[in-house]
Amino acid sequence: MASVKEKATAASKAASKSKANTKKKETFPKETYLYWFESMMLMRRFEEKAGQLYGQQKIRGFCHLYIGQEACAAGSVSALEPGDKYITAYRDHAHPLALGTSPNAIMAELFAKSTGCSKGKGGSMHMFDKEVGFVGGHGIVGGQIPLGAGLAFAEMYKKTGKVCICYMGDGAVRQGALNETFNMAMLWKIPVIFAIENNGYAMGTSVKRTTNVQELYKLGLAYDMPSEPVDAMDVENVHRAVAAAAERARKGEGPTLLELRTYRYKGHSMSDPAKYRTKEELAEYRERDPIEKVRKTILDNKFATEDELKAIEEKIKQQVNESVQFAEESPYPDPEEVYKDVYMQEDYPFIVDHP
Repeated sequence: MASVKEKATAASKAASKSKANTKKKETFPKETYLYWFESMMLMRRFEEKAGQLYGQQKIRGFCHLYIGQEACAAGSVSALEPGDKYITAYRDHAHPLALGTSPNAIMAELFAKSTGCSKGKGGSMHMFDKEVGFVGGHGIVGGQIPLGAGLAFAEMYKKTGKVCICYMGDGAVRQGALNETFNMAMLWKIPVIFAIENNGYAMGTSVKRTTNVQELYKLGLAYDMPSEPVDAMDVENVHRAVAAAAERARKGEGPTLLELRTYRYKGHSMSDPAKYRTKEELAEYRERDPIEKVRKTILDNKFATEDELKAIEEKIKQQVNESVQFAEESPYPDPEEVYKDVYMQEDYPFIVDHP
């Protein structure tokens, strides 16, 4: 049975062979829709389980769920190529899931276990998986923005033809590092895609209360950066926009700013009751749920039957339950691990191990 990573690669290849990675409204192939459904459903069920476990105090610290925003990650992965880099902020469980990181490793990281993808040292906000090109998970607001440009610059310098997609929240665009990075990225034509996952609220503060420039994609226009808004409650739109941005980047035409207009169904973090928005607003977005849109397209086009989709959901349920068992049974890191992975021994021979 193909892994999620293999399905993501197959979905990307299938979509690239069609004309659907342009701005036109052609449909995508069966493989792509089935990848989207399975990928987004895995994100949804994993995050729901993480929320339950947090309530049981099995997951500690901060925990930011991605429920509602799944199309941003799934549409990006299907549009990009193996070897491309991904970097984001602290709402970061879903991106590695979309790329094919084992749910076991991600759940174990949430449990702070040694088998976690960051060896139990990063927790919810600092997920990494070099094997799939996921370079974090960063807890400093906006800190990943210059890092994303740096990753893309490295690919350009090495002439790999690869790009980096750098996600940020709508609150992070207030950081000064964004302006410095945008300027440098455009000046040097760095192959980076800046993706604002605009879910409407920076923690509990709406975009409308923080800026008079409420259409955030316009921030890129000051740098003559190709910029556009994207209805990211629809995974097809995300794929098309990211694919077009990646094509420009690979041609040496530099960065793109995408404002992915999405929505989170839960609070900013598990400690946020989200009382700053109305039930009507939440219900309106739930009617546009990205997973249900893909489900409908699959059924309407007879890409799969209702029973086949239920079988996928059952498989995902088992995967998530197995990840919890794996995390429960895994050991905590050895205390000596605190001194490891701080420096690169090969590059700094004068640094000795802690006694």
